[in-house]
Amino acid sequence: MSVEIKGGINIAMKVPSHQYDAVIAFYRDVVGLQPFDEKEPAKGFILGPNRLWIDEMPHFSQAEVWLELFTENHERALDHLTANGTVRCDAVEDLGEGFRGGWIMNPANIVHLVREPDAW
Repeated sequence: MSVEIKGGINIAMKVPSHQYDAVIAFYRDVVGLQPFDEKEPAKGFILGPNRLWIDEMPHFSQAEVWLELFTENHERALDHLTANGTVRCDAVEDLGEGFRGGWIMNPANIVHLVREPDAW
C-alpha cells in the first residue's frame, strides 16, 4: 500500500541564544519579512507560501534548519520511512501526548517533522 507524503508549510530554524536576537533582527529589519508570533516564545516570519519559525535553543552551539512533511496517516508514513532505513529521532523535541506525527532525520541528519495536517 502506498503512502503519500508531501511538503509542509513550516520551516524551523533552531538558533543558539548567542545568535537569536541578531537572526530575528536580520529577517525583520534587513530582509523585511512580515513577522508573526502566534506560538510564542517562537518568532515567525512569512516566507512566501511558507512560515519560517525562529526558535531559541540555549544548548545549541550552531543553528539548524528543520523541515516539515505532511501525510494523511502519520503512523503508516513513519512505518514506511522506517522500513526504508530512515532514522526516527522523536527525542529531539517533545510533541505532546496525542500529537499525530513524529520526528525523523534524512541521510544528511536534517530533522523533519512528519505529521498529519491537523496534528495539533
